[in-house]
Amino acid sequence: MLCLLLLPWMLAAPGLALEPMPPVSAQAAVVYDPASCQFLYDKAGDAALPMASTTKIMTALVVLEQLPLEKEHVIRPEWTGVEGSSMYLKAGERLTTRELLDGLLLLSGNDGAVALACLTAGSEEAFVRQMNERAAVLGLHDTHFASASGLDGEGHYTTARDLARLAAAAMENQDFAQIVGQKYASAAGRQMKNHNKLLFASDEVRGIKTGYTKKAGRCLVSAMERQGRLLI
Repeated sequence: MLCLLLLPWMLAAPGLALEPMPPVSAQAAVVYDPASCQFLYDKAGDAALPMASTTKIMTALVVLEQLPLEKEHVIRPEWTGVEGSSMYLKAGERLTTRELLDGLLLLSGNDGAVALACLTAGSEEAFVRQMNERAAVLGLHDTHFASASGLDGEGHYTTARDLARLAAAAMENQDFAQIVGQKYASAAGRQMKNHNKLLFASDEVRGIKTGYTKKAGRCLVSAMERQGRLLI
């Protein structure tokens, strides 16, 4: 699945007036205007598909609603060496919530996702229940989470429409918006570069989250702001 901001099309459009859409090869794609709650473009927007690491949008939102950013945490051995993309946490090192979120959202650290889930809810399983409860509150009725990281698994899916609505809700959180809009960050000696290449393509891009697994394919949720209007 690919839920994306169609950047070249939007940058070519005067203001928010939309020109005819170019061909879109993505399995599913939407363009969402949160201010009006309208979808300006929709291709298979209600198709249930895997979401890969765009999952971490919800992970970060749930964490930000519960953990203080500057609280320091000691990394446990069981939170390290997690499969897939990593921020390379080491047992015994100390990182703040903010540093873990930087690694989660810029480097897509699956180890960061597990650490934050356990720090927030005591276990990843309990945290995932909170993710699904939050999804229900947001009205994401075609979404179900099975992990905090987005690794492929049974019962882990969303739709492009739900993912866009989730992104819009997350961007209302100022800390989330600031973190995903960073090109670079540092955490406990790590120098991190955001995986979202669109941030480096235009000053109007506000970031959000990339993702990839073999099952999901390449996924992207992105946002841009023009004339004070945010589009997802």
